[in-house]
Amino acid sequence: MKGTKLGERFFDSTRGRIVTLLRGGSRTVNDLTMELGLTDNAVRAHLLSLERDGLVRQSGVQVGHRKPHFTYQLTTEAEHLFPKAYDALLNQLITVLKDRFSSNDLDQVLREVGRSIASQDDASGGSGTIEQRVRKALKMLEALGGSAKIEEDEKEFVISSGSCPLAEAVACHPEVCKVAEELIAKIVGTEVHEHCDREKFPRCRFQIARTPNGQQMNN
Repeated sequence: MKGTKLGERFFDSTRGRIVTLLRGGSRTVNDLTMELGLTDNAVRAHLLSLERDGLVRQSGVQVGHRKPHFTYQLTTEAEHLFPKAYDALLNQLITVLKDRFSSNDLDQVLREVGRSIASQDDASGGSGTIEQRVRKALKMLEALGGSAKIEEDEKEFVISSGSCPLAEAVACHPEVCKVAEELIAKIVGTEVHEHCDREKFPRCRFQIARTPNGQQMNN
């Protein structure tokens, strides 16, 4: 997957270069000054900024000739900055499946994937009010990388997002939205309709009936 222009600009910056170096292992300020050709103070200023952003942390102490030197390493959060191969792999997988399955069979396979993901969480088929189950579904989407919110009225709930956790795959294969649709349906236990925006920047939108006849479910 190609990085975004914002990501490319970050890795071209001094802070981005520090992050890239630290991905290869812990470094001291002295290590970074030699590799980047910067002064100690400049490197420390960049490290402080990266620490404030939650991307870098002190990891230990290295014995020096005159005094010990702190070592720095990346945090778990920093790993999200690096491009992953998942999207390209998923795109190719769906392409192969399309060649081997009919549209209906592919739809069933993707829905089975959604049900399988939901079944890995105790929320699937669990108890609680419809409101509680919708919120469980929201958390599952967030765990996949989405940033969504819930809207509701007397007839339905709507889970919508300004972005899509599977955007790269959805842009090429709209059928992938069925995975999330089935995942939500499995958790909430009622009818779900996908109305995602798959234009320039894919955005999630799932309408969830309170019950098939539009009445509040009794638990």
